[in-house]
Amino acid sequence: MSADYQVQNHVAVITLNNPPVNGLGLATRTAAVEALQRAELDPSVKAVVITGAGKAFSGGADIREFNSPKALTEPTLHTLIRTAEGLAKPVVAAIHSVCMGGGLELALGCAYRVAVPGAQIALPEVKLGLLPGAGGTQRLPRVIGLEAALEMIVSGNPLPSEKFAGTLFDEVFPAGTELVPAAVEFARKIADVRPLPKVRDRKVGHADAQAFLAAARAKVKLAAGAFPAPLECVETIAAAVDMPFEEGCKFERSRFIHLTQTVESKALRHAFFAERAASKIPDVPADTPVREIKSAAVIGAGTMGGGIAMNFANAGIPVTILETKQEALDQGLATIRKNYENTVRKGKLTPEKCEQRMALVKGTLAYEDIAQADIVIEAVFEDMGVKETVFRQLDTVMKPGAILASNTSTLDLDKIAGFTRRPQDVIGLHFFSPANVMKLLEIVRGARTGKDVLATALALSKKLRKTGVVSGVCDGFIGNRMVEQYIRQAGFLLDEGALPQQVDQAIEKFGFAMGPFRMGDLAGNDIGWYIRKRRAVEMPELAYSKTADLLCEQGRFGQKTGAGWYDYQAGDRSPHPSAAVDAMIVRHSKDIGVERRAISDEEIVERLVYSLVNEGAKILEEGIALRASDIDMVYLSGYGFPLYRGGPMFYADTVGLPAVLAAIEKYARGYHGEAWQPAGLLRKLADEGRGFNS
Repeated sequence: MSADYQVQNHVAVITLNNPPVNGLGLATRTAAVEALQRAELDPSVKAVVITGAGKAFSGGADIREFNSPKALTEPTLHTLIRTAEGLAKPVVAAIHSVCMGGGLELALGCAYRVAVPGAQIALPEVKLGLLPGAGGTQRLPRVIGLEAALEMIVSGNPLPSEKFAGTLFDEVFPAGTELVPAAVEFARKIADVRPLPKVRDRKVGHADAQAFLAAARAKVKLAAGAFPAPLECVETIAAAVDMPFEEGCKFERSRFIHLTQTVESKALRHAFFAERAASKIPDVPADTPVREIKSAAVIGAGTMGGGIAMNFANAGIPVTILETKQEALDQGLATIRKNYENTVRKGKLTPEKCEQRMALVKGTLAYEDIAQADIVIEAVFEDMGVKETVFRQLDTVMKPGAILASNTSTLDLDKIAGFTRRPQDVIGLHFFSPANVMKLLEIVRGARTGKDVLATALALSKKLRKTGVVSGVCDGFIGNRMVEQYIRQAGFLLDEGALPQQVDQAIEKFGFAMGPFRMGDLAGNDIGWYIRKRRAVEMPELAYSKTADLLCEQGRFGQKTGAGWYDYQAGDRSPHPSAAVDAMIVRHSKDIGVERRAISDEEIVERLVYSLVNEGAKILEEGIALRASDIDMVYLSGYGFPLYRGGPMFYADTVGLPAVLAAIEKYARGYHGEAWQPAGLLRKLADEGRGFNS
């Protein structure tokens, strides 16, 4: 059973019981309908209370049944709600902790609703590119009003139950009240009240609904961008104003079904499941013991080191930053304070919280002061010699059992682990800049990394509010190995006839947060220059456009020098096309004997995106990434890939792998065609008519 039934003082108490959040899966729906029917037939029962076991009333649909026949098998959620609404005895929804999605729609179908303070109330379907599909858009405006319902449904954000006292909730009990006894007492008081109140019978009240809806359409259309669901939410809410209840529900259902078929919703749902899948490692069971992380240390007080330290302070974990020079340490600590104070100025942090977090951050020049930290993260210059010095020192001073992590973005983690006598304790934790903002954390598993260390890193990523994705060891891991091919193609496009602003505009129109040349200027073009110099020694056969080197030879490193691919003005990060850079690019094409041609935006997008896809396929083939969706999570949370396209591998699936392969084979016959060696996995899946995520 997924719902418990007992009678207390002539009140049937039905407790949804499907951990962890009482998702309304088939077994739970079936048990709840049977319990309601049982209460209906029992003459001793005068009223019914529905509540939830454990840590939720209900989180809504059971995500384990998404896209499966069970989701549509009777009794459906609609049937459960109609059963509760049609009962001849009053049904009271007793809400605590979490009441979201289908859980809230069920509560709206009940005659009465009561709650304790602090419960999180939401209809979050829009975050999956959907709208509430079980009457939520029709009932909620009838209860809390048109404006409040529209804001709640279009944003999908949760609100505390006490905000709805007297509207959504007939009673919000005082803090500390034991919910079920109080709900049973409430049910006994209203047991004989007739007619039974039904939300569906109410009208949506508003002084000028049509004017409000017209303004809402314009505002939501502007904010929604490429996502269709927010505007569809407005239209279905408008139906609650304009149509009888049953007609409004039919309209809601038709728009819900339409949204389930949109690429944007499929992409959002893919990302939702991909994020959850990323933390599951086949050979690391969920019950693997984890090491306790009560204190942390960071080596290096630069931009990256300071950002990493802030993550620990934000999570309430004391962190010590180690530097070699007092001046660098002072500057790093000052930058952290400045970052927090900026957040205070924006109203996103209280002055008290700012001081609490700063109190958790300490600085030192002595390795001995970090010896007892549970984890230490090295964030020093990306050079193997520098890393060796640091890790040999850490091996000497750190306590047994401490996790030794490297923030390296490209270097061989196994080689780094070899500088210690405890390779099982070494792991890669590749944060993305700015580390205190970016969600992605690439967790690099070395050949000898302990399973408990990996499990600890995954748990830590959640505590730091990061999306942790596990990668194997290779040059660049998942993200940077793929982005290198993307940047190579961007450079070749310049050689052939494009200019930086055309390339950036084309890929930004596709949906990227930032094009490759704006990205280079933000990160610092000297970083790529350093990597290319290393590549020239290690992989001399790897070709690049020389334009990036010519740029760096002029000292145009990007925003930090006021000039990169673009020109920048003091105090302004806006990129301004540079006539000097454009002239340099045109001159370089002539110098290497390449006749410049007009390049379409479509070609730019295909070459940039498919270079990611092809390298991603090779990464999958080699087992560097566990699953295609992990690659998508890296790109959605760390590289600005458009969320509504679901990540590079999911996007390739939507285009169709035969079409992707055909385009790659075409580009392999063109300029620097050697950069386009189709991955064996891509060819195999295309031949079989399958996708990366199938």
